[in-house]
Amino acid sequence: FRVASGSLLGPDQPVILNIVDIPEMENRLKGVKMELDDCAFPLLVKTNTTTSLSEGFKDIDIAFLVGSKPRGPGMERGDLLKQNGKIFVDQGKALSDNAKRNVKVMVVGNPANTNCLIAMKNAKSLKPENFNAMTRLDHNRALSQLAQKTGTSTNDIENMAIWGNHSSTMYADLHNTTINGKKALDLVGKEWYEKEFIPLVAQRGAEIIKARGASSAASAANAAIDHVRDWILGSKKWVSMAVPTDGKLYGIPKDLIFSFPCTTSNGNYQVVTGLDINSFSQERIKKTTDELLSERKEVEHLL
Repeated sequence: FRVASGSLLGPDQPVILNIVDIPEMENRLKGVKMELDDCAFPLLVKTNTTTSLSEGFKDIDIAFLVGSKPRGPGMERGDLLKQNGKIFVDQGKALSDNAKRNVKVMVVGNPANTNCLIAMKNAKSLKPENFNAMTRLDHNRALSQLAQKTGTSTNDIENMAIWGNHSSTMYADLHNTTINGKKALDLVGKEWYEKEFIPLVAQRGAEIIKARGASSAASAANAAIDHVRDWILGSKKWVSMAVPTDGKLYGIPKDLIFSFPCTTSNGNYQVVTGLDINSFSQERIKKTTDELLSERKEVEHLL
């Protein structure tokens, strides 16, 4: 609904929505279309609903891959990998065969980083840089907690970064972060940062599942919109994006989908380079890298 309203691409960009789901959800798709019609969005040119990936991905500019089995209470990431990997094989192939060559593919369905890798590897005719996974939700969670702790606005915060996997191993890095020009770590203190902030951000998803009995919904959708809007329209601030690795940056191995601090302009992203990574950060970046390598090993047969 926010895509149709203009929140994604701005108030002057008409949109056509292709909404795809499994055959069992066909009636619900019709219901969603009816509600979209009833909103009378001026920018919404047309809504197509389908259970066919080839139809849904035909000539698209942007793909939000949100379709995966959500994590429930007690589920491990390995369980999700086994159940969701096949979905992203099929979606990668369908994107390769049907989408525009410059399509921007945003993977939201968890485990997002490795699902993105599966889709990317199966989209043989598309470039790796067409594919991102979402760590913007972790980024937004970190901004919110930091703003609340310091009594400031998220707008006051600069140069905050999420490294690695969208999981409990992800690393929320404040070593380059400033708040109204002051070093964030000086304002919050090392103990709060290490003992409270990092675990709080890393476990926020599990806490939401515990509280509402389901995975993050509105906040995840909001983060997906933030990510793709900045990717397309550009951002003046650092943003956290999980992008394909080439083996040349910060010692991260090739062929992972890894979150880095990035800048965006003219429809492209650039990883922020030249940062000094201290031993504390190196240790946490290694932990999340090792997890992604382990996940990749589990799905090698799908790549």
